[in-house]
Amino acid sequence: MAENKNQNEQQEQQESRGRQGSANRGFASMDPERQRKIASEGGRAAHQQGVAHEWSSDEARAAGKKGGQNSHGGGRTSRSSSENQSDR
Repeated sequence: MAENKNQNEQQEQQESRGRQGSANRGFASMDPERQRKIASEGGRAAHQQGVAHEWSSDEARAAGKKGGQNSHGGGRTSRSSSENQSDR
C-alpha cells in the first residue's frame, strides 16, 4: 500500500511539473496590459489593410440584443417543468 502511495505521489509531481512548465507560455499567461496591447495592434493592422469588420448601427444593435438575451436567460422563457407546474 505504501508503494502505491509513493507511485501516486510521484505521478502527481510529474503532472504538476508539466502544468507549471506550460503556465508561463502563450497569450493567456501574459499580463492583461500586454494582451490588450497586442490585441490593439492586431485591430489597427486589420483596419489599415481594409479587412476589419465595421459595424453598422443596426448590426451593433442586433448583436447587443442577442448577447443580452443569451446572458440573461433569453427572456426567461426556458423554465423547468416543475416551475411551470407550480405557476398553475
